Amino acid sequence: MIRWRAFISGFFVAAVLTAACVYTLNRLDHAYPPPLQNARIVSQEVLDRDGKLLRAFATPQGRWRLHTDATEVDPQFINMLVAYEDQRFFDHGGVDFQALGRAAWQLLTNGRIVSGASTLSMQVARLIEPRTDRSLSAKFLQMVRAWQIERRLTKPEIIDLYLNIAPYGGNLEGVRAASLAWFGKEPKRLDTTEAALLVSLPQLPEKRRPDRFPTAAKEARERVLQRLAVSRVVGEGEAARAAVAAIPAKRIDLPSYAPHLAQAARVRFPQSLTIGSTLRLPVQKELEELAQRSAKKLGDKVSVAIVMADSTTGEIVAEVGSSDFLDSNRRGWVEMSRAVRSPGSTLKPFIYGLAFENGLIAQETVIEDRPADFSGYRPRNFDMQYQGDVSVRQALQLSLNVPAVRLLDAVSPAALMVRFRRASVKLTLPKAEAPGLAIALGGAGLSLVDLVQLYAALANSGQPVQLGDGVRGKPQILDVDPLFSKAAIWNISDVLSGVLPPLGMKQRGIAYKTGTSYGYRDAWSVGFDGRYVIGVWAGRADNGSVPGLAGYVSAAPILFEAFTKSGVAITPFPPAPAGTSRLAYKDLPANQRRFSVTSSGLLSASRREPSPQIVYPPEGARIELSSQSGDLSPLVLKLQGGRAPFHWLANGKPLPEPSRRRSSEWLPEGQGFSTLTVIDADGRASSVRIFVE
Repeated sequence: MIRWRAFISGFFVAAVLTAACVYTLNRLDHAYPPPLQNARIVSQEVLDRDGKLLRAFATPQGRWRLHTDATEVDPQFINMLVAYEDQRFFDHGGVDFQALGRAAWQLLTNGRIVSGASTLSMQVARLIEPRTDRSLSAKFLQMVRAWQIERRLTKPEIIDLYLNIAPYGGNLEGVRAASLAWFGKEPKRLDTTEAALLVSLPQLPEKRRPDRFPTAAKEARERVLQRLAVSRVVGEGEAARAAVAAIPAKRIDLPSYAPHLAQAARVRFPQSLTIGSTLRLPVQKELEELAQRSAKKLGDKVSVAIVMADSTTGEIVAEVGSSDFLDSNRRGWVEMSRAVRSPGSTLKPFIYGLAFENGLIAQETVIEDRPADFSGYRPRNFDMQYQGDVSVRQALQLSLNVPAVRLLDAVSPAALMVRFRRASVKLTLPKAEAPGLAIALGGAGLSLVDLVQLYAALANSGQPVQLGDGVRGKPQILDVDPLFSKAAIWNISDVLSGVLPPLGMKQRGIAYKTGTSYGYRDAWSVGFDGRYVIGVWAGRADNGSVPGLAGYVSAAPILFEAFTKSGVAITPFPPAPAGTSRLAYKDLPANQRRFSVTSSGLLSASRREPSPQIVYPPEGARIELSSQSGDLSPLVLKLQGGRAPFHWLANGKPLPEPSRRRSSEWLPEGQGFSTLTVIDADGRASSVRIFVE
């Protein structure tokens, strides 16, 4: 009986002590929880529309720690990690007492540490609460922390935590940052050698860095592959095959695309871990490389900006703010895709659009290109020459200045501004000035993004769109009236699609326009097909002049290459609306055959250009062209009147190419009498007979 009472008493005391111990442990666990919040600090990421990494930012501690979980990592890596580091991970509660006993026995019998007993949970505890000493008390604290972690997290969650905070050399933490830095790819697909290296690095990340200690890294990788448990995971013979694979020779920079957009995203969403955008990484990468190459060709301080948008949705597919964000010589940090600059001649198609819509012109309507005075404003052409009578189609394709100003004067700058506002684009005008005729030639300010937004309405059958990249704004189709009628849109697209491509480029089925601002400060080119729009700007961020910089020779080649590099298939233009076609001059109604304005300001079908007349050389002239070497020099030919293009004939043989200029050159075959003839576009001719000496 006494023994029974003693047993009951002992049992009661043991139960009380156990309860007290459990209570105390629970109180201590709640009072001193593991600092898991440290492990949840990750890098902020900016992603493309498909979730691919565009740009990441280091943590406040300066570490690259990209968030990931086991579902985003190669399963073989997870299996190799558990097999190498903690084979009973899914069976213990944070501390593997069997491994602990084995390690203690090996220490006693060998006098040194033969194997460790650290579990993955204990390693997580060590990483979230680093300690410099390796004493027994520090190891005991790790075991306690591992027990606490196991109480709070599931096994998969502990694996995910390890995948995010394990060190891989330098400021790399987490398997995703390591995979990108050492292999240049996401860890979703790792081969056996890559997985083995990533398993081995966290034990001694600085002493096994592949770029600094390749031998140590290779030996560590081989130890992983030679572990029996690992070989069962990877399969027979894989270790031998993997042993011959090279170790990464250098650390690869983490993705850093669309830097201007990424900076804007970080400012707007400072608390968001991941920020989405509408950009497409493959296109963004290609266009950034194109901008960098092109800027180097154009000059030391020249920058290049490119914007590509989908006109059917308003999404910005790619936006290159400058040719090189880190190039201080080019002021790469300045986002030139959104800087307000003079757009040159790129707004001319919209002037013609208004004139087409109002029935003032057709494509073959004749319009004058000769010096004109608009109440003191005297526009001149880019080449300082004039073409005389030209068709509207030719005037727009050649980007002649005087015809564009004539049309803007007829439709009014105010009406043009109303259409721009309909497309949610506002021009920047000189302070305290009303819209004027200078808008036709770039006398206003506009950003490349806004210019692309205007052209997106042309590509979208006239319906305006609001561009958005997911950071600065949301893309949308604007619920407003069309920018122009469908007939006007078709006429603009038809004319611009007939512009000759830059030298050396193939026609790609796009419509495009170029522009050059005053003083050779900005070169523009904007092109579109039935869906996509690409805009290119080139120039200096400091607004300096660049001799020779021009839209056709500088920006247009970049535009054509951008369409190629983007990888998108060209979308055909919609067919002409019912009742719309390109009529020949003879088929036009009388009021559309010639565009002109009377002194009263009314449109009038005025006189036609007079017949051509050769003014040099004059009839019967004797011209001495012989040089000291005996060779003949070219003879300059000049004419007045007529309608371009002009076909010259010498002794009945046509010169190589027709000319739109009223001056040309002819190299005689020899001395003696020659007959020179010029024929204009209407078939009218003029001839002179001369003697070449």
